[in-house]
This record gives sequence, structure tokens and C-alpha cells, in this order.
Amino acid sequence: MLRLRLIKREQDSLFARVSVPILSIVLAFLFGWVFLALSGFDPGETYLRMYRGAFGSSYAVSETMVKAIPLALCGLGVSLAFRIKLWNIGAEGQFYMGAFAASGAALFAGDLSAWLLLPLMFIAGFAAGGIWGFIPGALKAYWNVNETITTLMLNYVAILWVSFLVFGPWKDPASMGFPLTPRFPAGGYLPTLGTSRVHMGLLIALLLAVIFFIVLQYTRWGYEVRVIGESQEAALYAGMDVTKNIILVMIISGGIAGAAGMIEVSGITHRLQQGISPGYGYTAIIVAWLARLNPFAILLVAFLFGALLVGGFGIQTFGIPFSIVLILQGAVLFFLLAGEIFLNNRIVVMREEVR
Repeated sequence: MLRLRLIKREQDSLFARVSVPILSIVLAFLFGWVFLALSGFDPGETYLRMYRGAFGSSYAVSETMVKAIPLALCGLGVSLAFRIKLWNIGAEGQFYMGAFAASGAALFAGDLSAWLLLPLMFIAGFAAGGIWGFIPGALKAYWNVNETITTLMLNYVAILWVSFLVFGPWKDPASMGFPLTPRFPAGGYLPTLGTSRVHMGLLIALLLAVIFFIVLQYTRWGYEVRVIGESQEAALYAGMDVTKNIILVMIISGGIAGAAGMIEVSGITHRLQQGISPGYGYTAIIVAWLARLNPFAILLVAFLFGALLVGGFGIQTFGIPFSIVLILQGAVLFFLLAGEIFLNNRIVVMREEVR
């Protein structure tokens, strides 16, 4: 009797590491093609309109970059946690908490200059996101509480907290009933690059990717993070402080997502509002995995997913629902995880005797 078994590979090839993410995207778009056809839409025309919506003009490209900035920052944040085998699903909540804290600093710190207010907002956003990462990190480090569950549940707490504020005590009396805070003072506006809406957050994301690469590849702490991610037992045997590193990584991971929230409210909306994120924190998980946790690849994948978001908004004017974008994102993740199985394992045909 023949049976198929998965045998773990000792190492994977560079070709496989590159081809699996690319193949995942291709299969996801093929899946989307079939779904669109079955739904009565023209798949080719839909994809063409999405492409034009994301890249058809200089304005479209700038809007794609605007969407890519929070995706890149949140992707970098969760990638750090993933390297140490901590499944931080809470970037969405950490993003919201960062936006909340930065907005509080902008609204109640007084009419400060940008040189004082922007750093204050950044620190507040990073600190709030870091606290939201510290909570599941400490629970994991000291009591081995599943961080997937705690980070996911804290997302709902953060989102509902922001909703409470914009519908209640922070609501702008002049908002005509919309859940918005008053606009920030001029000192709370992040500078833009040129005449587009692309702001300084782009440079922050680029700088952070470089810092990540250097720290993780060439510092002792980066080495400890990689060793702990491979084997906590080996790290403990080598005298590394696993508990401290788990908490520190979760603080930094959450802090970066919180900083992304600060950059979004300071660079784009200039106020806190309901639905400040269309799911950046969740999409960042796919971005990080598709980039295989490489900081520079995360920037590229974030740009591609930013294009997917902008293109998805554009096709709505033609009567095509935005949900196709969510389906494509889910399909990419599905095929990526399936590919990971074959990347890390090989299929072996074994003959077993039937007794």
C-alpha cells in the first residue's frame, strides 16, 4: 500500500523561498478571476481598472504610496514579533492606540510648534502601542498565555475605545453629527513631500527598514532574537534572557504599529475618527509573511498591497464591490500558507505492507 508523507527539509533553496510568494500571488489572482467570472463580472476588465486606479496617473501612484506607508510600518512591527515566534495579531489595536494617544497629545498639549508637538505625538503613539504590546508579551513571558488570543482580543478593546471617544467626549461639536474629533493644530501636521499627500512617514518607513536590517543582522541583540526564534531551549542553554526579550520584542512591535497610527492621523486625517484604519494591522500580517520577514521586501510588498487597496476603491465606481480585494488578500494568505508547507517539507511516497 502506498502512502504519502511529509518529511521536514533540512534546508530550503533560494529559488523556493522566492518562487513560493510569487506563486501565491499568481494563484490568488487566478482564484479571484474565477470568482469574478462566476459573479458575473469581467475579470480582465476588473483587473485592468484596478491597475489603472493604482498606477494610471501620478495621483494614483501617490495614493498607493499613502496606503503603503502604514502597511509597511505595521508589517515591520509584526515581522519583529514573528522572528521570535510570537504571533502578534494585534497590530490593528496597537495602531488604534497609537492614533488615540497621538491625537490626545495634539488636542490637549496646546498650540505648540511642529518641532515640539510632532515628537510629542510620536512618543505618545509609540508608548501607547508599546503598552498594548507589553500586555500580551508579559502574559506570554510569565504565564505562557497564548498571544494570538490576547492580541486579537485587545484589538476589539482599542477599536471600541476610539469609537467611544469620537462618539462621546472627544467629538467635535461642529462635526454635524459625524464621529470626528476637532482638527489638530497646525503644529500637529506631518510635512508632505511635494504637492501630493505622500508625507514624511515614507522616509520614516525607509529608515526603519534599514535600522531593522542592521540591528537584526549585525548586533548581539538581533542574534539573540534569531536564536530564540529558532529554539528557546538553545537560547536558555546559551544564557540568553528569553523572558526579557519576549517582552521587549512585543513592546517594540506594538510601538512601531502605534507609531504608524500616529503617522496616519498626523499625516493624512489630521484628526481622530472612527474607522481610522481599513484593516492595516491585519493586512500587515500578510505583508510580513509574503515578504518572508525581510525588511526591504516588506516595503515592496506593502507598496503592492497599497496598490491593491487603491485599485479596490477605484472599481467601486463601476459597481464592483470592494470585497474582491478582501477575497484576494485572503487567497494570497491561503496559498502562501499552503506553499509554506511544501517549502518546509518534501512529499515522500512510502510503501507499507498490509497485514
